[in-house]
Amino acid sequence: MLLKERFARHGAFLFRWRSFLPLVLLAPALIALPQSGYLEAWLGEAAEDSWSVFSAFVAFLGLGIRVATVGFVPAGTSGRNTKTQRAEALNTTGLYSVVRNPLYLGNMITLLGFVLAVKVWWLALIVVPIVLLYYERIIYAEE
Repeated sequence: MLLKERFARHGAFLFRWRSFLPLVLLAPALIALPQSGYLEAWLGEAAEDSWSVFSAFVAFLGLGIRVATVGFVPAGTSGRNTKTQRAEALNTTGLYSVVRNPLYLGNMITLLGFVLAVKVWWLALIVVPIVLLYYERIIYAEE
């Protein structure tokens, strides 16, 4: 099987189950939670509070990207579908004129904010590459 066929097959599977597969990331997050108090112990309460504000800002930035994307999407260019692609036309307006997949970018930034809020460095090193590969395969199947 060619690599592009394998990417397309994996992407179709991940696209179909994209609402549920991120739940797999809960396991490392639950393992990391007991370690989240080290930042306060190391740098103090003020640093932890600042980090929490920064993490919330990152998460809301991602949410803002999603809101701006969905708020200006033309009819017939996207939908809440899980089995097949239903877009009648390619969207090239709004944030889609700047980034090919702004919803996935927003998701990634929001998830990064949540991961940063846990305050465990290795969690970001695990989650970010996994999610990037996850979206890469879905994007490949969509293209």
